[in-house]
Amino acid sequence: MADPAVTRPTTTGSCTSFFHSAVALLLYVGFLHINAAVLLAAALLLPARYFAAVAGFLLLSLVIPVDDKSDFGNRLSRYILKHITSYFPITLHADDVDAFDPNQAYVIGYEPHSLVPLANSVLSSHAGLMPLPKIKVTANSASFWIPFMRHIWTWVGHVPVTRKSFLKCLEAGYSVVVVPGGVREMVHMKHDSEVAYLKSRKGFVKIAIETGRPLVPVFCFGQNKIYKWWNPGEKLSARIYGAIKFPPTIFLGRFGSPIPFRHPLHIVVGKPIEVKRNRKPTQEEVDEAHAQFVRALQELFEKYKARVGYPNLKLRIV
Repeated sequence: MADPAVTRPTTTGSCTSFFHSAVALLLYVGFLHINAAVLLAAALLLPARYFAAVAGFLLLSLVIPVDDKSDFGNRLSRYILKHITSYFPITLHADDVDAFDPNQAYVIGYEPHSLVPLANSVLSSHAGLMPLPKIKVTANSASFWIPFMRHIWTWVGHVPVTRKSFLKCLEAGYSVVVVPGGVREMVHMKHDSEVAYLKSRKGFVKIAIETGRPLVPVFCFGQNKIYKWWNPGEKLSARIYGAIKFPPTIFLGRFGSPIPFRHPLHIVVGKPIEVKRNRKPTQEEVDEAHAQFVRALQELFEKYKARVGYPNLKLRIV
Protein backbone atom coordinates (compact mmCIF):
# COMPACT_ATOMS: atom_id res chain seq x y z
CA MET A 1 0.00 0.00 0.00
CA ALA A 2 1.29 3.47 -0.82
CA ASP A 3 2.30 5.76 2.02
CA PRO A 4 -0.61 8.20 2.53
CA ALA A 5 1.62 10.92 3.97
CA VAL A 6 1.38 14.31 2.29
CA THR A 7 4.15 16.88 2.34
CA ARG A 8 3.19 20.51 2.01
CA PRO A 9 6.00 23.04 1.48
CA THR A 10 5.24 26.35 3.15
CA THR A 11 6.51 28.58 0.37
CA THR A 12 6.21 29.04 -3.34
CA GLY A 13 8.96 30.47 -5.49
CA SER A 14 12.33 31.60 -4.19
CA CYS A 15 13.33 32.08 -0.58
CA THR A 16 12.36 35.33 1.09
CA SER A 17 14.93 38.09 1.50
CA PHE A 18 16.67 38.49 4.85
CA PHE A 19 15.23 42.01 5.19
CA HIS A 20 11.62 40.83 4.98
CA SER A 21 12.40 37.85 7.22
CA ALA A 22 14.00 40.09 9.85
CA VAL A 23 11.05 42.49 9.80
CA ALA A 24 8.53 39.62 10.07
CA LEU A 25 10.41 37.90 12.89
CA LEU A 26 10.95 41.12 14.84
CA LEU A 27 7.24 41.90 14.56
CA TYR A 28 6.37 38.41 15.74
CA VAL A 29 8.87 37.72 18.54
CA GLY A 30 10.70 41.00 19.09
CA PHE A 31 8.25 43.42 20.70
CA LEU A 32 9.47 42.71 24.23
CA HIS A 33 12.95 43.77 23.08
CA ILE A 34 11.60 46.66 20.99
CA ASN A 35 9.58 48.07 23.89
CA ALA A 36 12.55 47.75 26.25
CA ALA A 37 14.83 49.49 23.73
CA VAL A 38 12.33 52.32 23.19
CA LEU A 39 11.93 52.89 26.95
CA LEU A 40 15.69 52.80 27.53
CA ALA A 41 16.35 55.24 24.69
CA ALA A 42 13.59 57.57 25.91
CA ALA A 43 14.97 57.47 29.46
CA LEU A 44 18.51 58.26 28.32
CA LEU A 45 17.86 60.75 25.53
CA LEU A 46 14.61 62.57 26.28
CA PRO A 47 13.47 64.96 29.02
CA ALA A 48 11.44 63.38 31.81
CA ARG A 49 8.09 64.64 30.47
CA TYR A 50 8.72 63.05 27.06
CA PHE A 51 9.83 59.80 28.65
CA ALA A 52 6.56 59.80 30.63
CA ALA A 53 4.66 60.39 27.38
CA VAL A 54 6.38 57.43 25.70
CA ALA A 55 5.72 55.18 28.69
CA GLY A 56 2.11 56.35 28.81
CA PHE A 57 1.65 55.63 25.11
CA LEU A 58 2.92 52.05 25.56
CA LEU A 59 0.56 51.55 28.50
CA LEU A 60 -2.32 53.02 26.52
CA SER A 61 -1.72 50.45 23.78
CA LEU A 62 -2.71 47.74 26.25
CA VAL A 63 -6.30 48.98 26.31
CA ILE A 64 -6.66 49.70 22.59
CA PRO A 65 -9.24 47.19 21.30
CA VAL A 66 -7.95 44.56 18.88
CA ASP A 67 -10.12 43.54 15.94
CA ASP A 68 -8.96 40.09 14.89
CA LYS A 69 -10.83 40.45 11.60
CA SER A 70 -9.43 43.81 10.51
CA ASP A 71 -8.19 44.07 6.91
CA PHE A 72 -4.91 45.60 8.04
CA GLY A 73 -4.40 42.84 10.62
CA ASN A 74 -5.13 40.13 8.04
CA ARG A 75 -2.67 41.60 5.55
CA LEU A 76 0.01 42.00 8.19
CA SER A 77 -0.47 38.46 9.52
CA ARG A 78 -0.15 37.01 6.02
CA TYR A 79 3.04 39.02 5.49
CA ILE A 80 4.50 37.83 8.79
CA LEU A 81 3.63 34.16 8.26
CA LYS A 82 4.81 34.15 4.64
CA HIS A 83 8.26 35.43 5.50
CA ILE A 84 8.65 33.45 8.72
CA THR A 85 7.85 30.16 7.03
CA SER A 86 10.11 30.75 4.04
CA TYR A 87 12.97 31.96 6.24
CA PHE A 88 13.86 28.60 7.84
CA PRO A 89 12.12 27.13 5.72
CA ILE A 90 9.27 25.21 7.32
CA THR A 91 7.71 22.14 5.70
CA LEU A 92 4.50 20.50 6.86
CA HIS A 93 4.01 16.73 6.55
CA ALA A 94 0.48 15.36 7.04
CA ASP A 95 0.12 11.66 7.76
CA ASP A 96 -3.32 11.51 6.15
CA VAL A 97 -4.76 14.78 4.92
CA ASP A 98 -8.06 13.12 4.01
CA ALA A 99 -8.64 12.10 7.63
CA PHE A 100 -9.57 15.69 8.51
CA ASP A 101 -13.13 16.98 8.25
CA PRO A 102 -13.15 20.73 7.39
CA ASN A 103 -16.45 21.04 9.28
CA GLN A 104 -14.99 19.56 12.46
CA ALA A 105 -12.99 21.30 15.18
CA TYR A 106 -9.93 19.54 16.61
CA VAL A 107 -7.73 19.78 19.70
CA ILE A 108 -4.20 19.85 18.28
CA GLY A 109 -1.38 18.99 20.68
CA TYR A 110 1.89 20.51 19.41
CA GLU A 111 5.29 19.45 20.73
CA PRO A 112 7.92 20.41 21.63
CA HIS A 113 7.78 23.87 23.20
CA SER A 114 11.56 24.30 22.90
CA LEU A 115 12.76 27.85 23.65
CA VAL A 116 9.99 29.34 21.53
CA PRO A 117 7.39 27.18 19.74
CA LEU A 118 7.80 29.48 16.79
CA ALA A 119 6.79 27.04 14.07
CA ASN A 120 3.31 26.52 15.50
CA SER A 121 2.32 29.91 14.10
CA VAL A 122 2.11 28.37 10.62
CA LEU A 123 -0.71 26.10 11.80
CA SER A 124 -3.05 29.08 12.11
CA SER A 125 -5.74 29.73 9.53
CA HIS A 126 -3.84 32.62 7.91
CA ALA A 127 -1.00 30.35 6.76
CA GLY A 128 -3.37 28.05 4.87
CA LEU A 129 -1.26 24.93 5.35
CA MET A 130 -3.55 22.77 7.46
CA PRO A 131 -6.58 21.18 5.78
CA LEU A 132 -8.86 23.12 8.15
CA PRO A 133 -10.44 26.53 7.53
CA LYS A 134 -10.54 27.80 11.13
CA ILE A 135 -7.62 27.38 13.55
CA LYS A 136 -6.48 29.34 16.60
CA VAL A 137 -3.11 28.86 18.30
CA THR A 138 -2.88 29.26 22.08
CA ALA A 139 -0.05 31.29 23.60
CA ASN A 140 1.13 32.30 27.06
CA SER A 141 -1.42 34.72 28.50
CA ALA A 142 1.35 37.07 29.68
CA SER A 143 2.24 37.77 26.04
CA PHE A 144 -1.06 39.60 25.65
CA TRP A 145 0.11 42.16 28.21
CA ILE A 146 3.09 43.25 26.09
CA PRO A 147 2.41 46.52 24.20
CA PHE A 148 1.65 45.93 20.52
CA MET A 149 2.62 42.26 20.75
CA ARG A 150 -0.97 41.54 21.76
CA HIS A 151 -2.12 43.13 18.49
CA ILE A 152 0.34 41.20 16.33
CA TRP A 153 -0.37 37.86 17.98
CA THR A 154 -4.13 38.35 17.86
CA TRP A 155 -3.96 39.13 14.14
CA VAL A 156 -1.73 36.12 13.49
CA GLY A 157 -4.33 33.91 15.17
CA HIS A 158 -3.17 33.47 18.77
CA VAL A 159 -5.44 33.37 21.82
CA PRO A 160 -4.53 33.23 25.54
CA VAL A 161 -4.00 29.70 26.79
CA THR A 162 -6.89 29.66 29.26
CA ARG A 163 -9.70 27.17 29.63
CA LYS A 164 -12.22 29.94 28.88
CA SER A 165 -10.66 30.96 25.56
CA PHE A 166 -10.02 27.30 24.66
CA LEU A 167 -13.69 26.40 25.06
CA LYS A 168 -14.86 29.60 23.39
CA CYS A 169 -12.82 28.82 20.28
CA LEU A 170 -14.04 25.22 20.07
CA GLU A 171 -17.65 26.31 20.50
CA ALA A 172 -17.17 28.78 17.62
CA GLY A 173 -15.94 25.95 15.37
CA TYR A 174 -12.22 26.72 15.59
CA SER A 175 -9.66 23.98 15.98
CA VAL A 176 -7.23 24.89 18.76
CA VAL A 177 -3.47 24.33 18.83
CA VAL A 178 -2.01 23.93 22.31
CA VAL A 179 1.55 23.22 23.47
CA PRO A 180 0.89 20.95 26.48
CA GLY A 181 4.46 21.06 27.81
CA GLY A 182 4.57 24.86 27.93
CA VAL A 183 7.60 26.74 29.27
CA ARG A 184 8.07 24.02 31.93
CA GLU A 185 9.51 21.92 29.12
CA MET A 186 12.54 24.23 28.88
CA VAL A 187 13.74 22.88 32.23
CA HIS A 188 14.31 19.45 30.66
CA MET A 189 15.80 20.52 27.33
CA LYS A 190 19.02 18.91 26.13
CA HIS A 191 21.02 19.51 22.97
CA ASP A 192 21.16 15.85 21.95
CA SER A 193 17.51 14.88 22.41
CA GLU A 194 13.95 16.21 22.31
CA VAL A 195 11.63 16.33 25.28
CA ALA A 196 7.87 16.52 25.74
CA TYR A 197 6.62 17.41 29.23
CA LEU A 198 3.40 15.43 29.01
CA LYS A 199 3.00 12.99 31.88
CA SER A 200 1.14 15.48 34.09
CA ARG A 201 -0.37 17.62 31.34
CA LYS A 202 -3.86 16.24 30.76
CA GLY A 203 -6.07 19.33 30.74
CA PHE A 204 -6.18 19.55 26.95
CA VAL A 205 -7.25 15.90 26.78
CA LYS A 206 -10.04 16.51 29.28
CA ILE A 207 -11.32 19.44 27.20
CA ALA A 208 -11.26 17.27 24.07
CA ILE A 209 -13.42 14.65 25.80
CA GLU A 210 -15.78 17.24 27.31
CA THR A 211 -16.41 18.75 23.87
CA GLY A 212 -16.13 15.55 21.84
CA ARG A 213 -13.32 16.97 19.68
CA PRO A 214 -10.70 14.61 18.20
CA LEU A 215 -7.10 14.91 19.39
CA VAL A 216 -4.33 15.49 16.85
CA PRO A 217 -0.64 14.85 17.67
CA VAL A 218 1.85 17.22 16.04
CA PHE A 219 5.64 17.30 16.33
CA CYS A 220 8.17 19.83 15.03
CA PHE A 221 11.72 18.74 14.24
CA GLY A 222 14.59 21.24 14.44
CA GLN A 223 13.01 23.85 16.66
CA ASN A 224 15.59 23.59 19.46
CA LYS A 225 18.33 24.50 16.95
CA ILE A 226 17.07 27.93 15.93
CA TYR A 227 18.67 29.63 18.94
CA LYS A 228 21.95 29.17 20.78
CA TRP A 229 21.02 28.34 24.35
CA TRP A 230 22.35 27.32 27.74
CA ASN A 231 20.80 26.17 31.01
CA PRO A 232 22.44 25.00 34.25
CA GLY A 233 21.31 21.38 33.84
CA GLU A 234 18.02 19.59 34.38
CA LYS A 235 18.18 19.12 38.18
CA LEU A 236 19.28 22.66 39.02
CA SER A 237 16.90 24.14 36.42
CA ALA A 238 14.01 22.26 38.03
CA ARG A 239 14.89 23.66 41.45
CA ILE A 240 15.14 27.22 40.15
CA TYR A 241 11.90 26.84 38.20
CA GLY A 242 10.18 25.56 41.34
CA ALA A 243 11.24 28.70 43.19
CA ILE A 244 10.58 31.42 40.57
CA LYS A 245 8.28 29.62 38.09
CA PHE A 246 10.51 30.58 35.20
CA PRO A 247 13.09 28.38 33.45
CA PRO A 248 16.68 29.63 33.92
CA THR A 249 17.63 29.44 30.25
CA ILE A 250 19.73 31.93 28.31
CA PHE A 251 19.32 32.06 24.55
CA LEU A 252 20.40 34.27 21.67
CA GLY A 253 19.64 34.49 17.99
CA ARG A 254 21.51 36.03 15.08
CA PHE A 255 23.80 38.90 16.07
CA GLY A 256 22.61 38.45 19.67
CA SER A 257 19.09 39.49 18.63
CA PRO A 258 15.71 37.74 18.97
CA ILE A 259 15.94 36.79 15.26
CA PRO A 260 16.47 32.99 15.21
CA PHE A 261 19.10 31.23 13.16
CA ARG A 262 18.04 29.80 9.82
CA HIS A 263 17.53 26.04 10.20
CA PRO A 264 15.01 23.80 8.37
CA LEU A 265 11.93 22.97 10.43
CA HIS A 266 9.65 20.02 9.74
CA ILE A 267 6.16 19.87 11.25
CA VAL A 268 4.59 16.41 11.15
CA VAL A 269 0.84 16.08 11.69
CA GLY A 270 -0.62 12.78 12.81
CA LYS A 271 -4.06 11.32 12.24
CA PRO A 272 -6.96 12.49 14.43
CA ILE A 273 -7.70 10.40 17.52
CA GLU A 274 -11.43 10.10 18.09
CA VAL A 275 -12.73 10.49 21.65
CA LYS A 276 -16.19 9.77 23.05
CA ARG A 277 -17.87 12.92 24.29
CA ASN A 278 -18.54 13.10 28.00
CA ARG A 279 -19.18 16.42 29.73
CA LYS A 280 -17.95 14.94 33.02
CA PRO A 281 -15.23 12.42 32.11
CA THR A 282 -13.77 10.17 34.76
CA GLN A 283 -10.06 10.25 35.51
CA GLU A 284 -9.75 6.81 33.93
CA GLU A 285 -11.25 8.09 30.67
CA VAL A 286 -8.86 11.06 30.64
CA ASP A 287 -5.87 8.82 31.43
CA GLU A 288 -6.79 6.40 28.64
CA ALA A 289 -7.16 9.11 26.00
CA HIS A 290 -3.99 10.81 27.24
CA ALA A 291 -2.02 7.57 26.94
CA GLN A 292 -3.36 7.10 23.43
CA PHE A 293 -2.22 10.61 22.48
CA VAL A 294 1.27 10.05 23.93
CA ARG A 295 1.65 6.76 22.04
CA ALA A 296 0.53 8.40 18.81
CA LEU A 297 3.02 11.25 19.29
CA GLN A 298 5.86 8.80 19.94
CA GLU A 299 4.93 6.74 16.86
CA LEU A 300 4.75 9.91 14.75
CA PHE A 301 8.19 10.96 15.98
CA GLU A 302 9.74 7.57 15.19
CA LYS A 303 8.06 7.37 11.78
CA TYR A 304 9.38 10.71 10.55
CA LYS A 305 12.69 11.34 12.33
CA ALA A 306 14.86 9.62 9.70
CA ARG A 307 12.86 11.08 6.82
CA VAL A 308 13.53 14.63 7.95
CA GLY A 309 17.20 14.14 8.80
CA TYR A 310 17.30 13.06 12.48
CA PRO A 311 17.74 9.25 12.38
CA ASN A 312 19.44 9.01 15.78
CA LEU A 313 17.34 11.52 17.68
CA LYS A 314 15.58 10.39 20.86
CA LEU A 315 12.31 11.69 22.33
CA ARG A 316 11.92 11.73 26.11
CA ILE A 317 8.44 11.91 27.66
CA VAL A 318 8.71 13.44 31.14
